[in-house]
Amino acid sequence: MRILHVLDHSVPLHSGYSFRTLAILRQQQRRGWKTFHLTSAKQGPRLDWQEMASETIFMRSPCIQWLMKVPLLNQLFTVVSLMWALHRAVKQVEPDVIHAHSSALNGLAGLWQAKLSGLPLVYEVRAFWEDAAVDHGTASENGVKYKVTKALETWVLQRADKVTTICDGLRQDMIHRGIAADKITLIPNAVDIDKFESLTQADEPLQQSLSLQGKKVLGFIGSYYGYEGLSLLISALADEALSASPFHLLLVGGGPQERALKAQVKSLGLGGKVTFVGRVPHDQVNRYYSVIDLLVFPRLSMRLTETVTPLKPLEAMAQSKLVLASDVGGHQELIDHGKTGFLFKAGDVPALAKAIHSCFEDESRWPEIWQHGLDFVREQRNWAVSVANYQQVYPWPEGYTAEMQNEKA
Repeated sequence: MRILHVLDHSVPLHSGYSFRTLAILRQQQRRGWKTFHLTSAKQGPRLDWQEMASETIFMRSPCIQWLMKVPLLNQLFTVVSLMWALHRAVKQVEPDVIHAHSSALNGLAGLWQAKLSGLPLVYEVRAFWEDAAVDHGTASENGVKYKVTKALETWVLQRADKVTTICDGLRQDMIHRGIAADKITLIPNAVDIDKFESLTQADEPLQQSLSLQGKKVLGFIGSYYGYEGLSLLISALADEALSASPFHLLLVGGGPQERALKAQVKSLGLGGKVTFVGRVPHDQVNRYYSVIDLLVFPRLSMRLTETVTPLKPLEAMAQSKLVLASDVGGHQELIDHGKTGFLFKAGDVPALAKAIHSCFEDESRWPEIWQHGLDFVREQRNWAVSVANYQQVYPWPEGYTAEMQNEKA
């Protein structure tokens, strides 16, 4: 099986999108499937048609930097340049199937090439980008741009041969749009369990350098977007339920909300209780996980968070860390309250503060929660299990069994 993946962007750019892509590619390659990879102009300027990144060769679409900064024209250029590059890629690698991943612009280019070449198209939705645009401030809900993007997404979904998506929230939304349920296959977000280890013991040198000894450490590791709700977590530190205890918040990462969050900490007089670490090298992240007692994910309730599952809670559970998250739909698909982690009412600061306090009041249950979370990831949310679901998506020749697919691909 020769699969041509059409992508928005990839490594070396760092994002959840890039890391999911890399995990899928590696698992498909382990199964013996031949994968080829093309990114859109959103990858940025390229030096050559092909680029090696993380031991994987990516074909790159042309990019004109100044044009990518012009509204509307940048979207048109993205599609047109991707069509040109995809046509070239199909001739070069002769795939059996085109697998286009979000956004709908990639799906649009994929549909054009699929019709031109007679190849089947699999379209994978990782999020509805119109919802992400609302949070990023580049579109308003039910505005013209929002409606056009949603209509294009639906149009592509209707015409793709098969559809995959990362969670049931997105699947239900597609069904509501009129997409047949049997056309949609779940390829859930997951982790590579072999790359994680249990971190129940703190990295003492790092703990000392951050002056965290004897403190109850709350933490968040990721990007500081508005929908993550980090301002609620900071406000919870000032709540009466937590103010008398030695709680400390460790924020690792960066993003658009960083300046506002730092200003909030200053205005609440919490400078001694919050540490902004900034971004750290990928190979050092597990050290910061080890010094955190409770990973907190206070996502706000909106279409994006209600329908999309994040990766970070799974990564925390894979390292035997305790997880507390808001009860948005995306979190509820991952966390069984009281068993694999804990949930609190989204957007409610007192509820968050109370939940944090309760977690530390019942530390005797932590080993049990750690184990349940680890078992969930190992059995259901590891990439080997998730990627195996593509077997029912790709157009295998009649008569092929799963074993033959692995041997002959």
